[in-house]
Amino acid sequence: MKKVIIVAAVLAFGLNAGAQSIDEILRSVEQNNKELQALGERGKADALDIEAQNNLEDPSVEYSPFFAKGVDGIATSELVVKQGFDFPTVYAARSKSGKLQKEVVDLGYQTSRCNILLSAKQLCLDLILLNQERELLEKRRKNAEELLTMYETRMKNGDATILEVNKVKMDRMNVQTEVTQNEVAHQTALQSLLALNGNMPLEFSLKDYPSGQALVDYEALYDKAVSSELTLRSARAEVKASAQEVKVNRQNWLPKLELGYRRNTDGSDASNGFMVGASFPLFSGRNKLKSAKARLQESTLQLDNVKVQTENNVRSQVNEMKQLRKAADTYDTALLNSTLDLLRKAVEGGELSLIDYYVEADAIYKNLQTQMQLENRYQKVLAELTKGDL
Repeated sequence: MKKVIIVAAVLAFGLNAGAQSIDEILRSVEQNNKELQALGERGKADALDIEAQNNLEDPSVEYSPFFAKGVDGIATSELVVKQGFDFPTVYAARSKSGKLQKEVVDLGYQTSRCNILLSAKQLCLDLILLNQERELLEKRRKNAEELLTMYETRMKNGDATILEVNKVKMDRMNVQTEVTQNEVAHQTALQSLLALNGNMPLEFSLKDYPSGQALVDYEALYDKAVSSELTLRSARAEVKASAQEVKVNRQNWLPKLELGYRRNTDGSDASNGFMVGASFPLFSGRNKLKSAKARLQESTLQLDNVKVQTENNVRSQVNEMKQLRKAADTYDTALLNSTLDLLRKAVEGGELSLIDYYVEADAIYKNLQTQMQLENRYQKVLAELTKGDL
């Protein structure tokens, strides 16, 4: 029932809105994705927790009544109001540390957002491939049905054999099976895209990849991909935040201060005064600086590791793109399609046997499908390298 409702919503939406571009779909996913919404709320909570680390201590109020023999009611009393706070320079250091920690939190959200949008874009690219393959399969199915009609007529006239008619029927069955598999894969990919969109309706009927992406300067693409890699930027932010945390912990030796007001009463007499105190962190700050330095060393090593992995991955993807572009461009699709038309005319005119036709035609269909898959893989690698633009 749920699937029927979703499909109906997709169809209804399509009637009203028409096909959506990939950019429109990505904007919709960013708005409706439940995981992104949850991560956004978590980011707000983390930011508030970071701000709370630099708050003043809560003020304290103490009141002590004292009783004595022979005295009705309270003999004497004491009221103490105190406010504790850290040394002023500590607040400045923690404030800067908090800003850097918020930057880490924000980059973590941006990384998750980028990965989710990349997944949505790759699903869109897969749907384009499936739409292209379905168009090719529909062409093959139409061709098989026309050939079957022609050979059944020929068989009635004694110009064809039952083996030739059965060959065409088997080809039509095989094509129908591939059409069904394509429809299942298309529905699965669309359902995954709907899930990323919070099950809000979407329609996807694009058959062509976005234009203006014929990138030639692979070195510029490499530099941009490395510089915009969010995991690398996040690792750098972690190092900065850890370094600032070391500076904060270096001030652990500074005393905590207390200011307050005291009022003592003794019968009808009262005395007032101010309180000034300090506590020295002889034990509470032990090993905190060492711990902060160790975390800085850890984040520095993690940065080095992420940098090496990022550069290697991007270099591998750029090299893969070069090979994919070269391989995809070796296929002359116009030539392949025109050859299919010539083969069809040759078998209709009796110049080519049905068996030879299928041998040649199947090879051409396979080459067309291979070219589509190569182009799809090229577009998906390009999407990964340019995910920083999402």
